[in-house]
Amino acid sequence: MSEPPLQRRPRRSLDWSTAFIAVTVIGAAIAVYVRDGQTRFLEILVSDVALFLDILPKVLAACLIASFVAVLMPRETVLRWVGAESGFMGLIIATMAGIIVPGGPITVFPIAAAFLAIGAGIGPTIAFVTSWTLLGYGRALIWELPFFGPEFVVWRSLIALPLPIVAGLLARSLAGLFGVRPGGGT
Repeated sequence: MSEPPLQRRPRRSLDWSTAFIAVTVIGAAIAVYVRDGQTRFLEILVSDVALFLDILPKVLAACLIASFVAVLMPRETVLRWVGAESGFMGLIIATMAGIIVPGGPITVFPIAAAFLAIGAGIGPTIAFVTSWTLLGYGRALIWELPFFGPEFVVWRSLIALPLPIVAGLLARSLAGLFGVRPGGGT
């Protein structure tokens, strides 16, 4: 017996955050054009298009990885380990996963969205993203150790360690209070 297809939340083609970003970009472009002239405007535009073309394959790859994760991960396993009913252990598992997942936001956010789509609870998903943000090993190895040394990294990590779990508990409580289900519906 095959599993039902993933239920997708209906999305509008243009939402308020997209509109705000578009208006901000247009306003900034006009300001640069007026203040610095056409040459500087075109220089910035070409640089931004190059950056977009550089990032686009990474975003596409991350979305494909997240899609494959959503299809390959057994829904029952996700529900048991990090589902809405996984309890405190689900928050700990999600926190540990956030610590060890490599990559930047281009990788982590699509994976978190895929976990939500296949049944992960809001609390564990927030614990996962918060853990990756605060405790991800890549940031500690690449940035913090060279700049601040091991003592700083250890203390910062120890202090930050409970925060993903607290964030997950708070998210779970607020989602229950407001009747929010994974995927953004009520």
